[in-house]
Amino acid sequence: MVDQPRLAIDAMSGDGGPAVILAGAATALSRDPSLRFILFGDQAAIAAELARHPALKAAAEIAHVDGVVSGEEKPTQAIRRAKTTSMGLSIHAVKTHAAAAAVSAGNTGALMAMAKLALRTIPGIDRPALAALLPTLGDNDLVMLDLGANTECDARNLVQFAVMGAAYSRLALGVARPRVALLNIGTEEGKGTEELRDAAAQLRAADPAYLSFDGFIEADRLGRGEADVIVSDGFSGNIALKAAEGTARFITDLIKRAFSSSLRSKAGFLLSRPALHLLRHHLDPNNHNGAVFLGLKGIVVKSHGGANADGIAQAVAVAAKLARADLPRRIAEDLTQVETTRIAVAAK
Repeated sequence: MVDQPRLAIDAMSGDGGPAVILAGAATALSRDPSLRFILFGDQAAIAAELARHPALKAAAEIAHVDGVVSGEEKPTQAIRRAKTTSMGLSIHAVKTHAAAAAVSAGNTGALMAMAKLALRTIPGIDRPALAALLPTLGDNDLVMLDLGANTECDARNLVQFAVMGAAYSRLALGVARPRVALLNIGTEEGKGTEELRDAAAQLRAADPAYLSFDGFIEADRLGRGEADVIVSDGFSGNIALKAAEGTARFITDLIKRAFSSSLRSKAGFLLSRPALHLLRHHLDPNNHNGAVFLGLKGIVVKSHGGANADGIAQAVAVAAKLARADLPRRIAEDLTQVETTRIAVAAK
């Protein structure tokens, strides 16, 4: 466990570059003064921004590097430049234990490829998965994975995702025994692909103490608070996530249009402002920023490229929390129980 985590920050990533990234790191530091940082990127650009944030300057060191991974760069190209880019060296710092976790708002595909190659997967994990926190109507956010790292998954992958997602839910959200559900086209046991049905059978048979498998869930129930962890292949998960995000934007835009349609509507807006502020806060992706590549031997957190300073601060907080809890070790321990049960069932 790391009490005062040092975080590697890809300072050149994201739409706002060093200005937004460092403002976010400074906000995170103001909330958690124990944090320390290694800032990877152009020294002159970083130093100029640090002048605006004296507390962050005292808690950070700059690691100069010229290269930056662009948003359009292919993962294969990015991997070849891993040793000369701010993204690649941020991940390398985790590999060498110079940092407890890495945070980047850069190219998702490149970040995943570099992280997987440099850090490798935890023994027993075939593929890492991209997980994020999503808002719900329940008492807690939910963990959803995979969100695009693996377009095709077999039953073994889905079971591993369930174990990883449950560990993340316990550590990040404090849920003692997360309710896990598989995303499917129906809730009946016979619905869905063979992979989904096999994964469900394995999870029911394992019945681990650290998660409660609740069967299948449909996409229209994602935000109802009926599950703490929702597991999917990356293809379906990414589509479900984008549909949910698009619906949230549609609702907020529709409300804005409705309240600006007449003088009476504008008066109604003034009366409804507190409720609308709460709605905006709940749907703001910056308040749930920080997706995690689960299943690696180190911690890498992916921020939205368009996140503001508060969103970056949220991603930094996620990285620090998971570093303190040593998430990879917890996943490895949990996986042992499920794998032992799977082997015993197969031998019967």
